[in-house]
Amino acid sequence: MAKKNFETALTRLEELAGELEKGDLTLEISLKKFDEGMKLVQFCSQKLDESQQQIDMLLNKNGSPTTVPFQVEEDEGPEEEA
Repeated sequence: MAKKNFETALTRLEELAGELEKGDLTLEISLKKFDEGMKLVQFCSQKLDESQQQIDMLLNKNGSPTTVPFQVEEDEGPEEEA
């Protein structure tokens, strides 16, 4: 079995969501897939948190390093109408 990484976990999560959205699974299978999906959500969330910590930039200010968190600018995509 290949080592799980963020991309493969996210791809599998998308597959599971698609299967569950179809609504043609038995309750038992749906619950198993939901459980797998929740574990993948937790894994992906942990990886994102770890990545955020790694992105924190160290700046040298007066000889002592200072941590400055990396901030992502929000994408100004099309707004959804209500």
